[in-house]
Amino acid sequence: MTIQYPVPSGAGGTAELTVAPLAERFGVRAAGEVGLATRGIWERALEEVVRDGRAVCHLELAAVTFVDVAGAGVLVDAARRLPAGRRIVVHRPPPALCRTLELFWPDLSAIEVAMS
Repeated sequence: MTIQYPVPSGAGGTAELTVAPLAERFGVRAAGEVGLATRGIWERALEEVVRDGRAVCHLELAAVTFVDVAGAGVLVDAARRLPAGRRIVVHRPPPALCRTLELFWPDLSAIEVAMS
């Protein structure tokens, strides 16, 4: 699955989000920004993760430049729908996403943040 849609951003430029499967482990690699214009792409990618059923899903976010609070909420909702014992490992997220998760959902054990 690779989804890429250029859509108008509020800043007058173009907001894009590309999501593709990881080759080395189960999960996806995202690039671009998660905001109002790209939230549907983000939601669909996370819905596939939830439906898959594997114990661990990896999200590689090193190329994601921005995740708004609603996008973080979509991630949290996906993690909350996971059965006990499953988790999402978020690799190299943008700093604002880390701060948002720490501020609003500090005790959510279904999301693990890995900075390497």
